[in-house]
Amino acid sequence: MALKPLVFQVLLALADGERHGWALVREIQQRDDFAPIMPGNFYRTLRTMLGEGLIQEVPGRPKGAAEDERRRYFRLTAAGTRAAAAEARRLELLVLESRAKKLLTKKG
Repeated sequence: MALKPLVFQVLLALADGERHGWALVREIQQRDDFAPIMPGNFYRTLRTMLGEGLIQEVPGRPKGAAEDERRRYFRLTAAGTRAAAAEARRLELLVLESRAKKLLTKKG
């Protein structure tokens, strides 16, 4: 089953390591062609991902993290890693099929 784009983007960002919510938003927003993220929608998405076991909250603060106690840090779970890998494979197959149908070229 396909992941929602924001869910996949969060999983991609967390593949690099633990992040707090605002750092996730900044990283995702820096990617080309990603629509502005509304805070309410973003934190609702994080709650859903927590409930589905795709991510987990990091207890305490990671080493070297800012002293702001309001920040909540998140990391991928094994289930989140599997979901991200499955979505990446699904997207890769779509790209391969698009190339086979001459909708995309190697450069485009």
